[in-house]
Amino acid sequence: MTTPNFCGRTRREFLWQTGAGFGGTALAGMLQRDGFLSSCLLAKEAEGHHNPLAPKEPQFAPKAKNVIFLFMYGGPSHIDTFDYKPAMKGRDNQTIEVKTFGRGGHKNQGRIVEPRWNFKQYGECGKWVSDLFPHLATCVDDIAFLHSMTADSPIHGSAMLMMNSGKILSGSPCLGSWVNYGLGSNNENLPGFVVMLDPSGGPISGAKNWSSGYMPATYQGTILRSKGAPIIDLNTPEGTTRAVQRELLDSLNAINSTHAATRADNSELAARIHSYELAFKMQKHAPEAVDFSQETAETQKMYGLDQPRTQDFGKRCLLARRLVERGVRFIQLYSGGSHNDANWDAHGDLEKNHNFHAGNTDQPIAALLKDLKQRGLLKDTLVVWGGEFGRQPTAEYAAGTGRDHNAYGFTMWMAGGGIKGGTSVGTTDEIGSAAVESPFHVKRLHATVLNQMGLNPNGFSYFHGGLDQKLVGVEHVDPIQEII
Repeated sequence: MTTPNFCGRTRREFLWQTGAGFGGTALAGMLQRDGFLSSCLLAKEAEGHHNPLAPKEPQFAPKAKNVIFLFMYGGPSHIDTFDYKPAMKGRDNQTIEVKTFGRGGHKNQGRIVEPRWNFKQYGECGKWVSDLFPHLATCVDDIAFLHSMTADSPIHGSAMLMMNSGKILSGSPCLGSWVNYGLGSNNENLPGFVVMLDPSGGPISGAKNWSSGYMPATYQGTILRSKGAPIIDLNTPEGTTRAVQRELLDSLNAINSTHAATRADNSELAARIHSYELAFKMQKHAPEAVDFSQETAETQKMYGLDQPRTQDFGKRCLLARRLVERGVRFIQLYSGGSHNDANWDAHGDLEKNHNFHAGNTDQPIAALLKDLKQRGLLKDTLVVWGGEFGRQPTAEYAAGTGRDHNAYGFTMWMAGGGIKGGTSVGTTDEIGSAAVESPFHVKRLHATVLNQMGLNPNGFSYFHGGLDQKLVGVEHVDPIQEII
């Protein structure tokens, strides 16, 4: 009778499924007796096979050590949230000349949909925020608002890829992969890049949004589940022990290292070796990271864990803070999933859609910022908020309040990690249809994130396909200095 291992497979299945098999085991034994394996292991060390996520030195002194990206999937309306447009008051249903481009194609005129929420001023900076975000409004002095973001596509799939990877086509590493490639992870017991999806499902482009592209798989995002245990298969299967698991891994590592010794350029194999070790370590350390019983009742209430409305996103925000404390380099949380009103994509009833999604996220996000700050973590943690684009000032249809997509001008914000709080930069026109002052392409956002992490966006590359590939592309891209 065979003994099950920690992945729920038998020892025999584990060896065969990882390419070892009984023949490989026998060969390894003979090579060990001949002394060949030892020399190969020395060669491996000499040729640089090591943990791909081992901590690396930044290119210059960083302002941030971690990133939390709060992704509002579907495209929140900037003019109904943070981009105050008093000139639109009293103009509901007026037909105006305005150039728009969304899923409905190019249009030259439209019917104004007046912002549906009132705005008030908050903080010492006097920032105008809509009634959609009463909790987050109390944090404006720690936030830098970017009101003139632009992107290349008004279509969800390609726009999301651009926001995550800098390209509208799939196949490129996402931002989290770049950060982990450049800096490694400060925690060898947890993934370096974690993604938490909405309970309704993932975004339209799926795993492409947290893919490592042409980089080794080590740098791709690891999904933590939104329902039930965030990480499955953490318990040691019945009938096995940590000692047996360790024996299996040592055997596999010996065989894989022998193979790797003559293939110094095979980074995929180093990634595979590391993935087994990480899984083994996560069994011991991950349960503690996701255990909220260690948090006070006051903290849990602050995040909204006591309310059904905010419980889900609140749990994910609280887990993000716990992961930051434990050295996880890049964490991405999605608000909204699936399609239509399951996310911020308000094509029909704008009020119903945005009341729902803002109500789910406002308190948890404010709690995250305040919790990070009171623990002294915000200064080292860069928090980014936004969707793949914004929404148009005009109605999509002849009736109703729905807005189409707007990549010509929209709002995102950043906080912590060396970002200048209480600031607002860039503007859209008086109705929010397009950026008119200091337009910031998505690449500028990426350049800012890399810069704050101590990486030169124009001198940080990965060699692939005969070229030094860069997140920001081949042209020089400056970080947004106005908010640093």
